[in-house]
Amino acid sequence: MSLTRRSLLSTLLASPLIPAHVQAQLAQRTRGLPKLTIKDVKVITTSPGGRYQWVFVKVITSEPGLYGLGSASNVQQAAAVANAIETFYKPGWIGKDPDRIEDLWQYTHVRPYWRNSTIQNNAQSALDVALWDIKGKRAGMPVYELLGGKARDAVPLYAHADGKDFQALDESVKKYIDEGYRHIRVQLGGYGGGGFVAPGQGSRPREGFKAQAFDEDIYVETIPQMFEHLRVKFGKEVKLLHDVHEHLSPAMAVELSKRVEPYRLFFLEDVLPPEQISWFKNIRQVTTTPMAMGELNVNPHEWVPLITDRLIDFVRNRVSQTGGITAAKKTAALCETHGVRTAWQEGGDNDPINQLASYHVDLNITSFGIQEENHFPDMIHEMMPGTAKLIGGYLYGSDNPGLGIDLNEQLAAKWPLVPLPKGDIWTTVRGIDGSIVKP
Repeated sequence: MSLTRRSLLSTLLASPLIPAHVQAQLAQRTRGLPKLTIKDVKVITTSPGGRYQWVFVKVITSEPGLYGLGSASNVQQAAAVANAIETFYKPGWIGKDPDRIEDLWQYTHVRPYWRNSTIQNNAQSALDVALWDIKGKRAGMPVYELLGGKARDAVPLYAHADGKDFQALDESVKKYIDEGYRHIRVQLGGYGGGGFVAPGQGSRPREGFKAQAFDEDIYVETIPQMFEHLRVKFGKEVKLLHDVHEHLSPAMAVELSKRVEPYRLFFLEDVLPPEQISWFKNIRQVTTTPMAMGELNVNPHEWVPLITDRLIDFVRNRVSQTGGITAAKKTAALCETHGVRTAWQEGGDNDPINQLASYHVDLNITSFGIQEENHFPDMIHEMMPGTAKLIGGYLYGSDNPGLGIDLNEQLAAKWPLVPLPKGDIWTTVRGIDGSIVKP
């Protein structure tokens, strides 16, 4: 990287996140108040309805009644994250000044010495979001106002349409169009759907793997047919997306990207695994299909070169997996400079606090592209008053100070954290010879 380019990035990433006029308002509101300290950090785990594995932190300050909430949710490693916060991170946070968000971010980043693990990032993100929640409450403003105010009226979402065949998929797509969505992700029977060999079928090793198996050649033939069908059925007005979920070898990822170009996708997501991101250069050379990447991102070395070399069109980081609001704003600034847009990852396992952290950043940034939808049952809205609302394909927060959400700990406690079921899960897809297929 040239010195000039490095200097530009350093300037962008070092710029204050809170605009000067907001800092002045904040100083006026807090003038004369005693200095804050972090008095306690509560780790709250819950599996509401028995279907989630959520980890929250509640950062309690020295000002009576003032606290902030953050998300450390990690569906596969919830207990490990909760234990790490309780035994390692929490003792280091207590007594610190919660106003010093950037300093505490850097402190948490280097304190374990080893950096950018999923568990560390969950803890760091949770603290960061909770501190922004505290600062917003003390200022009497929603977090997006602290970040510089709205750059859009609401946050557009993309919906998740799925079906075991074309007819079922048509019905799902139409339902979302009728609800007001303009952006719809389409899958044919879940991740890898359209590329599976039925259980027991195909040429298999003797006494080997007999369950449903993934075949990338079948997938690369079927998915373009799916898009052709949808374009004939629904025209070009609806913006279509698709998630490959890293199932393909690099060469076949290039091939699929070329084949779907005529159908004008809004983006093709995670066509490559993080280990093979250099192949995005090959994809860029042969097709204009927009690329989205980042659901598995945990380290800046994964997303920074894709952004600075303009090899992707959308970055898909999960806010609670990559450093919280502070890191998301810096990533968004990098995107703005290089013509890349954001599409923060949400997903069905995520929680309302992470959703709102994404929402506040989305409202403010000019490099915003789209937000993944995630809807919650009524019981979650009761347990977490202020949960964002999905209306007509848009996300709306409560506009209350801070994140605008609270947590009823008594209701959360009624649903103790439950482990994931034993055995294989959707991350352990296999090929016809019994070998593991990424993700």
